[in-house]
Amino acid sequence: MELNSIKDAFDRVTKKQKLSSSKSQEVIEQIGQEIEKAFLRLQSEQDSASPCAHKLILNELKTKLKEIAPLSHLESTQKELNVALSKYPKLLEKSFNPDISKAYRNIDFDIHTVNQIITSHFYREGQFDIGDCFINESQELEAAASKSPFLEMFQILEAMKCRNLEPSLGWAARNHDQLNQNGSDIELKLHRLQFVEILQNRGRDEALKYARDFLAPFATQHMAVFQKLMACLLWAGRLDSSPYAELLSSIHWDKLSVELAQQFCNLMGQSYESPLSVTIAAGVQGLPTLLKLMNVMTGKKQEWQTMKQLPVPVDLDREFQFHSVFVCPVSRDQVSEENPPMLLTCGHVLCKQSITKLSKNNSTRRFKCPYCPAEVEAGQCAQLHF
Repeated sequence: MELNSIKDAFDRVTKKQKLSSSKSQEVIEQIGQEIEKAFLRLQSEQDSASPCAHKLILNELKTKLKEIAPLSHLESTQKELNVALSKYPKLLEKSFNPDISKAYRNIDFDIHTVNQIITSHFYREGQFDIGDCFINESQELEAAASKSPFLEMFQILEAMKCRNLEPSLGWAARNHDQLNQNGSDIELKLHRLQFVEILQNRGRDEALKYARDFLAPFATQHMAVFQKLMACLLWAGRLDSSPYAELLSSIHWDKLSVELAQQFCNLMGQSYESPLSVTIAAGVQGLPTLLKLMNVMTGKKQEWQTMKQLPVPVDLDREFQFHSVFVCPVSRDQVSEENPPMLLTCGHVLCKQSITKLSKNNSTRRFKCPYCPAEVEAGQCAQLHF
């Protein structure tokens, strides 16, 4: 949906409103100053001056107010504001169709699944009170199971905002094996941040002890990172003026918070982006095309409720483009109900027949994923719906 014209019109209205408000305030201040001056003159000459003098002061005030001409000064800016305000609602009515029901298609939704998606969205966004309220009203008590993991995630992220890495390090340690299987080095990144914090705030000796206890296990596979951190020990107390000053940047904290949330959702078997948010955003983007299509079909007296495929493409941004047909990267076969896609524990997807061949038709036999070092069992693979 093209919103630039609406935004421009809104900006014009706000600009005119600020100008009108500023002009009004200026005129009011001028009037107030003149009245204050006249009042002070009346007070100073109250005992000695005659009624004629008072009348003269008031006449001078009247003349000054006429010179200011508040109505003429305000009329032009107010008129421009009224014009902009009158055009804006018309543009909104033209750009937005208040009735989108004709783009709706009668589909039997699984209410239970929809309620779970909505609940998961609230918890994913950290709106736990709203999620609990929704569960109570919808009686979807099973959906409450998703609260605990998201609550833990938000507690970890809130702690990171306060430069407290203990909860995140504990989570990484508990999920060490799974993170390694997924090829994630987030545990090392967390220890790196903690090492830098200790070096800055508690000194070289504490940092060296921390490196021996927690960074040494990573040295073999991440020697370059380990050597860089050891070199930082030479700049204890003046790291901000060293060649490694960029390690102090808050950008590392921000990026790692996002990565932690991604890995947390990945281990839960959830997408990082809320499915509800993605669905609504894609629907908003595709809605104008559907409304135009419905107007055309209504004019031709055609019914689209029974159509299996839309006669026109609905253009969506790349972030909303997903493969509707999955082709196994190993066998090059298109998946089907007899040969469905299967999710490996490492996160990669193969068709069922490929997994059967790799495991030699043994559900407990471990085989190496073709795309990462992880070893998985066929019995642990989960079927995906398509």
